[in-house]
Amino acid sequence: MTTVLLGAIPFEGHVAPMLGVARRFTELDIRVRFLTGAAFADRVRATGAEFLPLPAEADQLESDVVRDIDERRLSGTAALRENLDRVFIRPAAAQYRALLAAIAEEPVDAVLTESGFSGSAGLLHTPGHPPVVVCGILPLGVGSRDVAPFGLGLAPDASPLGRIRNRVLAWAMQHVLFRENQRSADAAMREMTGHDMGGFFLDWPRYADAIAQFTVPSFEYPRSDGPAKLRFFGPVSRLAPSDHARPSWWHDLDGGTPVVHVTQGTVANENLGELIRPTLDALAEEDVLVVVSTGGKPVAELGELPANARAAEMLPYAELMPRVDVFVTNGGYGGLHYALERGVPIVVAGDTEDKPETAARVAWAGVGVNLRTGTPTASAIRDAVREVLADDRYARASARIGAEIQASSGVDGLADLIRSLSPRATLA
Repeated sequence: MTTVLLGAIPFEGHVAPMLGVARRFTELDIRVRFLTGAAFADRVRATGAEFLPLPAEADQLESDVVRDIDERRLSGTAALRENLDRVFIRPAAAQYRALLAAIAEEPVDAVLTESGFSGSAGLLHTPGHPPVVVCGILPLGVGSRDVAPFGLGLAPDASPLGRIRNRVLAWAMQHVLFRENQRSADAAMREMTGHDMGGFFLDWPRYADAIAQFTVPSFEYPRSDGPAKLRFFGPVSRLAPSDHARPSWWHDLDGGTPVVHVTQGTVANENLGELIRPTLDALAEEDVLVVVSTGGKPVAELGELPANARAAEMLPYAELMPRVDVFVTNGGYGGLHYALERGVPIVVAGDTEDKPETAARVAWAGVGVNLRTGTPTASAIRDAVREVLADDRYARASARIGAEIQASSGVDGLADLIRSLSPRATLA
């Protein structure tokens, strides 16, 4: 039987896609061992996988993410720079040791870790390592002459001038903006393997045995110099029946009024005033039905709802998305793909973590409007929703990508890739 070792940092948005991989792999008679945080133990076991706990020094909490300094909200590259060390670099050595221990206990045919699990970079420098597959749960971050560096939220440009722009920005990112992050990453790699990173630390997935990107080519920037082992499988989390019950107001969705769904997801929802409340205020007088998911937060935190708004903590997305005309979101990668799968056009407002990159791809792919901030004004939201409702090119572009998603191979294709990799190796 094929045996794989999965790894994910203990954050919801990183674990959830890998749970989808684990569940389908076990259905396909692939033995799965899953290395992640203790908070996810029951959910891992529910997939049929064996749970392996990360050591305490790598078992972070999402509350550890720095979102403000001295009451100043962080965004863009400032937010990314502050959190790279804390979330991705410092835990790498402990992740690496946990990978080695798991493989020593039971050899595996492949190691699959999501792109935030930096301990796998050390494994790639370890002689005799099993095949390592980096699962792209975020927009592809490896550098290219055709795209600006990850984190800037800029559209690709492969023209001669564009490539000059990209090269200058890449130098500035590596030697100025992320200089201290690079030093930390080199130090972590030396601790793991005795060698430094050998290049820009965000580029480490380039050297994996495969990059399995969880999107389709039409929602990722083309790279003429992209990794040869890059493969697209579409999102692994597809719209499917869930345990979330329909709220009592569900029948209002069938009234013929355009439906605008807004959410801040399940992670960046500490302050519902960043996007949900401004959307409610923006559309209170519009001829639309605004449907809110708080991502698990109490609905009461929204305050008084306008007459044309309905809200619930969680909603059955497989039933909701076919009824939605516009999706307003802060740009979580998984949520965007749920909308795209059903051809729903998007208004996106995100400027933390990877969200400047997801938002930029929304605009580049033509599937929606990028508000270029995580705290948009009500008037900006209103104008964007009106534009998306009035111009069907956004819906048509989203539908094209939706068709591509539905035709993609998903986890079954990923399983075929794993079975095709080289025979089981033995660590030196």
